[in-house]
Amino acid sequence: MNADAPDVRIETIEVQDTVVNPMGVKGVGEIGMVGSGAAVANAIFHATGRRLHKIPITIEDLL
Repeated sequence: MNADAPDVRIETIEVQDTVVNPMGVKGVGEIGMVGSGAAVANAIFHATGRRLHKIPITIEDLL
């Protein structure tokens, strides 16, 4: 629940990265989640033998 979540502390650094987005900022969640979509698609490939190249992957894509 949202009420159970701890307070979020935001810290900034002096390095600006405008390649990511126009504001030059990124969250830690973005860095950690980069490979998860590919990992799920790869797991589906290993489980079904079908390589899917579009997101979102739905059950209709596997039938």
